[in-house]
Amino acid sequence: MEQQYEGYKDLADSLKSASALLNLEGKSQLHQDIITICNHLVNPSFRIAVFGPFNHGKSTLLNAMLGNRTLPIDLIPTTGAAITVKYGSDLQTRIMLVDGTEIYRSGTEILQEFAILDGNRQMRKDVASVEIFCLHPFLETGVEFLDLPGTNDREEQDNLVREQLLSADLVIQLLDARKLMTLGERENLRDWLLDRGIKTVIFVINFINLLEPDEQKQVQNRLMFVAESFRAELPPGFSNLYRVDALPALRARLKGDVAAANSSGLAAFETALQNIVEILQPNRGSVRLPRVQAIASQIQLSLKAKIDHIAIEIKSFDDKQNTKVEINQKAANLIYKGFAISAGELRDWLALPNLLTKYQAEAAVALAENNFTSWQTNTLKKDLTQLQLAAGKWLDQAYEFFHEERPQDLLIPFPSKPQVILPSKSSNTDDLSEPGSIAVGGGIGWLLGGPVGAAVVGSISYLLNKNIQNQDEQLAKEFYHQEVAKLCITAIEDYLSRFSAQGLSILIEYEQKAEKIICFELSQEPLEITNKRETLQRLQNSFNQLLQQLEKVKVLSNYQPYKEIPQSPNINRKYSPQPERVKTFSQKDPDIKQQHENTAKNTGTRVKFVSPPPPKASPSLRPEELEAKFRDWELNEEIARMKAEMRTPGSQTGKQQNTTQSNKTPNQAQTDKITRAYDILGLQANASQTEVKQAYRTLVKKWHPDLFVNQPQLLKQAQEKMHLVNEAYTILSEK
Repeated sequence: MEQQYEGYKDLADSLKSASALLNLEGKSQLHQDIITICNHLVNPSFRIAVFGPFNHGKSTLLNAMLGNRTLPIDLIPTTGAAITVKYGSDLQTRIMLVDGTEIYRSGTEILQEFAILDGNRQMRKDVASVEIFCLHPFLETGVEFLDLPGTNDREEQDNLVREQLLSADLVIQLLDARKLMTLGERENLRDWLLDRGIKTVIFVINFINLLEPDEQKQVQNRLMFVAESFRAELPPGFSNLYRVDALPALRARLKGDVAAANSSGLAAFETALQNIVEILQPNRGSVRLPRVQAIASQIQLSLKAKIDHIAIEIKSFDDKQNTKVEINQKAANLIYKGFAISAGELRDWLALPNLLTKYQAEAAVALAENNFTSWQTNTLKKDLTQLQLAAGKWLDQAYEFFHEERPQDLLIPFPSKPQVILPSKSSNTDDLSEPGSIAVGGGIGWLLGGPVGAAVVGSISYLLNKNIQNQDEQLAKEFYHQEVAKLCITAIEDYLSRFSAQGLSILIEYEQKAEKIICFELSQEPLEITNKRETLQRLQNSFNQLLQQLEKVKVLSNYQPYKEIPQSPNINRKYSPQPERVKTFSQKDPDIKQQHENTAKNTGTRVKFVSPPPPKASPSLRPEELEAKFRDWELNEEIARMKAEMRTPGSQTGKQQNTTQSNKTPNQAQTDKITRAYDILGLQANASQTEVKQAYRTLVKKWHPDLFVNQPQLLKQAQEKMHLVNEAYTILSEK
């Protein structure tokens, strides 16, 4: 029993905690019910309440059972407070006032001052509780009686009665045999008792002795129907309807007239009542828990409504944040991928073997012709600038999206002009005449012309193309123009080697700086949302705790516990695409990787950056603008990929083109292709390029195969449609 009541105490604490989170008004019915049921859960006494409309003889019945005029009795509603009758060695009354004052008096005369209605039939506002202690063997067993004010008189009294009924383990509903149950009494049976889990109810008919004999049986049958339809939950074998003539019973008890007490029905009722209490009292939980269940259901419903409301608000915020983050992540990944490709192309271009293959011959010729500076500007610098801009544009896009560090321009400088010292010319080198030559600044400065100049230029191409400059040193020395050509080739190789090493070193530092630009900070959520998360967690914890305590005392619930709320994933974090997405070295040629490692290790060259202009004030893009911009990027990337795949040799589109054009003249075939392309895109002939692109994008969105992954028939149709659309777009883009 001790362990059981400890569980009830924990349940009461959970009910109170949940009630506090609901912020209920102090005078609200639910708040009052929670306080009442929590106090009743831990009350060790078995409480019997006498309940009914005013002037039905409730106090008279209690006095008859106690054998004394303990309670106020009159023909008008006098009981203005809930009076609890407890066991005591002496007849005493204790009045508890609202301000905490306790008043003890012997006897019950003080009830006339504190426990009856005033001249305006109003209850006293300063009385918190009224208790009477008297010597009675039934009370000594741990039973308490509760005399409630009459109902159907004043709303204030009704509220008090409704509240106190929850604290009763057994309810005695007093009925007046002189009149059928009123609508209010029937509503009270349903709203005040049944709907609140109060089903241990005994009906007692009073005043039946005042009816004519032929009416008594008829009335008793009607009231029996009322009692049986109530579905009271009493121990098996006991009726829930008894007849007691309260006033004759009281007079008989006061006179000690046993026969009169028996004929009034009091003795039979008392015997049944004592037996019922004897069965119910040891397991008071089975009586009280249905009431707890009814109150707990209201609390859980209110908690759930509050939880769901806050959860919807938080989910709405999280959905917006996640959408924004997802767009930013996709944009960052796309930019990072584009930058990695551009940086990789520049890295491959800077690799010394590639530079030598592409530029050594023409650079050596330009050097031999004293035209190196012009060649460097018009050829090498032009190619480098394109590659640098291609990489830099992605960082500009990143800054536009994320407003992190403003990007600096990538600037790879050129080494100093290659130097060539002309060899001394032997008298028998060759017989060709030379217009003239001089050494200028340590480089070639002669005016090339005639046979010697042409021979040097030709030797450069010959030596590089045949790759024989190291095969026969003696042969090269026999001809002056070949020796000069070899010096030019060597000078250019040295120049390009220095340029490659310096450029790769600058590029690697530029890539490191890019990581600080192609990223974005996940914004700190507003304090309002953080507070709502905390409130939601407290509400859910209280809900789960209440559910757990109900399960411990075996009270069933229709609810499931809430899962723990995960912390917001977007707090104080910075998102950057994974570094492994960028290839630090060219994967095509291991020698390039090794060469880059060596040059980056040995060179003392540092990165040179051009300071960017002051950042322009630009407002952050709204989420819808950001998404639209990203979608444009994403679609353009998809278009480029599809076009590239379509141009791949052996592709189905290429095969279709070859098949279609095989039997037509070139001009006629081209005209037919263009006409057919316009038809496929749904355009008029000679539509603008803007219209062509828009039509293509519309069809891509409609027929992209990814939209039909789980629909095999439509997927095949979409693939065929996209082949035609890609073919048409390429034809009209290149016409």
